[in-house]
Amino acid sequence: MSRIDESMEFIPVRIAVLTVSDSRKMVDDRSGQVLVDRLREAGHTLADRKIIPDERAEIAAQLRAWIADTKVDVVISTGGTGLTGRDVTVEAHRDVYEKEIEAFGTVFTMVSMQKIGTSAVQSRATGGVAGGTYLFALPGSPGACKDGWDEILLKQLDYRHRPCNFVEIMPRLEEHLRRK
Repeated sequence: MSRIDESMEFIPVRIAVLTVSDSRKMVDDRSGQVLVDRLREAGHTLADRKIIPDERAEIAAQLRAWIADTKVDVVISTGGTGLTGRDVTVEAHRDVYEKEIEAFGTVFTMVSMQKIGTSAVQSRATGGVAGGTYLFALPGSPGACKDGWDEILLKQLDYRHRPCNFVEIMPRLEEHLRRK
């Protein structure tokens, strides 16, 4: 079973939070604020925070900008993951992934099933890696952000988490680009 090895030193990561919404402003962005509050409580650094509309090209462009920014290790987006025509966040994420973390969506669905039952089938979450940066897309509700953070990301973004975590392999995410 997973655990935190308290004998190890915590390593903070730099996280950018992106809210995808046609209607939210910073003042009423409860989901983005949930993520900001939780990442700070965990000891991580907020690298940046933005709100952009549900436009696939704009979402992908923002993800690429943060991938290129050496001050961003992880991007977590919230919103735009549903099934309607305007929900294009998952597609935008997949446009930029080098590798998808397929199990992230599966584990998120398992967590959601415990909270909202079969309604979980309407929530799409995804995770991936590009340019040495982790990218995660969570649904736009505060509850979904709490679940995604508390049940998955809190642990996987903690270097002390055993038996393994995302932080310990960060230095190797771009090893395929190194010359031999």
